[in-house]
Amino acid sequence: MGTTEDFEEFARAQIPRLYRTAWLLVGDRHLAEDLVQDTLANLLKVWHRVESPGAYARTTLVRTFISQRRRKSWAERPTGDVPELAAERVGDPELRIALQSALAELAPLDRAVLVLRFFEDRSVEQVALDLGKKTSAITTRTARALDRLRAVLGADADQLIAL
Repeated sequence: MGTTEDFEEFARAQIPRLYRTAWLLVGDRHLAEDLVQDTLANLLKVWHRVESPGAYARTTLVRTFISQRRRKSWAERPTGDVPELAAERVGDPELRIALQSALAELAPLDRAVLVLRFFEDRSVEQVALDLGKKTSAITTRTARALDRLRAVLGADADQLIAL
């Protein structure tokens, strides 16, 4: 690793994937951009000693999201309902909006677990490592978060699983 040029090349290649994950976590285009920027800034600080920059970036992104949500000062209040544009819109937009709303009702850690497990297609072990939790805790959180998501989505849950 090491050089600034290597970091810039890595960042250009990873921004779309990091943005997608960030958008799924925060549900807002501007906040997702901020989260990716914070993640890359933190990665740049330790770039010369990181062995697996992709894993480090994903872990930093999720931990930064959870940390921000825990702060009492994190409470932006929107002035109206403005529809956000997804990183990539495929499928039924109404179902995607329903999913975004349902994810927003979950606790930040539950939301992070579901996004990493099902949208990033990471294993339970990888998610546990990223979040600094035991695999049994991730399994339990996944099951509970999915139950909560199904309860919020109701009839739309089966359609969203296919997306």
